[in-house]
Amino acid sequence: MKVKELLGIDYFLLFSTLLLTAMGILFIYSSGVNADGELVSTEYIRQIIWASGGFLIILGLTVLNYRRLYDLSPYLYAGILLLLLYTVFFGRYINGARRGIGLGMFSFQPAELAKIITILFLARYLDSAKKERNSLFHFLISCLIVFIPMGIILLQPDLGTALVFIPILLVMLFIAGFSARYVLFIVAFVTGTVLLALIPYWEQYILKNTRLYFSLLYNIHFIGLCSMVLAVILGIAALGYKSYKKKYFYWIFYVSLILLLSLFSSYAAHKVLKEYQVMRLIVFMDPGVDPRGAGWNIIQSMTAIGSGHLWGKGFLQGTHSHYRFLPEQSTDFIFSIFGEEFGFLGGLLIFGLFLLISMRLIKIMKTSVDKYGVYIISGLLGMYVFHFLINVGMAMGIMPITGIPLYFMSYGGSALLTAMIGIGLAMSIHIRRFH
Repeated sequence: MKVKELLGIDYFLLFSTLLLTAMGILFIYSSGVNADGELVSTEYIRQIIWASGGFLIILGLTVLNYRRLYDLSPYLYAGILLLLLYTVFFGRYINGARRGIGLGMFSFQPAELAKIITILFLARYLDSAKKERNSLFHFLISCLIVFIPMGIILLQPDLGTALVFIPILLVMLFIAGFSARYVLFIVAFVTGTVLLALIPYWEQYILKNTRLYFSLLYNIHFIGLCSMVLAVILGIAALGYKSYKKKYFYWIFYVSLILLLSLFSSYAAHKVLKEYQVMRLIVFMDPGVDPRGAGWNIIQSMTAIGSGHLWGKGFLQGTHSHYRFLPEQSTDFIFSIFGEEFGFLGGLLIFGLFLLISMRLIKIMKTSVDKYGVYIISGLLGMYVFHFLINVGMAMGIMPITGIPLYFMSYGGSALLTAMIGIGLAMSIHIRRFH
């Protein structure tokens, strides 16, 4: 590495990363203190080990020329798919899912690393197909690259991690210059699937009213009838567009296809979703449905954050965490502990640091000398922003509980190392903006 490149390291990005990681270690330590002031967990020690390794990874990737990963990415992609399949069948079975591979006292989750490798491989494909980026074929291939690992992860099952692949795909397609109608198609399809999947639960558990007949969305005969109708509409619209080249035929086909796919996907979701996942969605709509069961986490998290007021109760002075009112407090609800002990102003600090990371990534994306680097950064940006919005929103009760960690702060080696690998790649791209 040349001296000029070394001096070009993005120290703002590095400082934000290290500060968030250090605060995460402090509050993982705090989560391990009980009501008597005794330390009953050593999770913070493992987090320090992972953070130290992650810092070395950042330095190593900064020195490594990211362009060397261009030709390696197909092999990395194939390798991670094999690891994901291995995890589905032979991974550690914890809390009803197979998500990790045991490595002695540690556990590795291939699904986390799959995000980075999928970004690398999709960036390579988008770069190689840049002349045809608006074709339907290249759009479908791009979706396939993302949906294959996403689908395997859903088999574990790990809905939260699988969802992260959607914003990664959307942001990368947008930056690659694909037509807005392609990006809109994915957004509409995902939105339609979620709405059609949730409406019957909303009717059953929230309204407690079956007169609206939304339960028909789970009836295979009704699904079949709707599919036949939509298939006929699709055929007529396709024939009409081919014969008359009228745009309204195209948009009828477009909307009908979204409805058909959303209908099938929502029905599949109904069959695949576990009971605890369903209850998470229900209590998101109304935590009061099961305040001492599935709604407990959201209620206690919001209470903990609210009790911090402006300044917070002070480090190690939180009551909700020390009395164990918050389940998974060192992982999913680490922000709740931070909000209780550092208050509203502390929460603003977290928001500010993640905003700084996002702004630095956008700056790196603008100054990158090649499209491959631009696409990598865009995927990382989608990943970091989604993790932050979902995790913090979950802690504040404005997002459903999905088990997505808060990068850099939540306890867990796989998530922390993945987040730091992304920063290392961003640093590598940044220092090579001169050539």
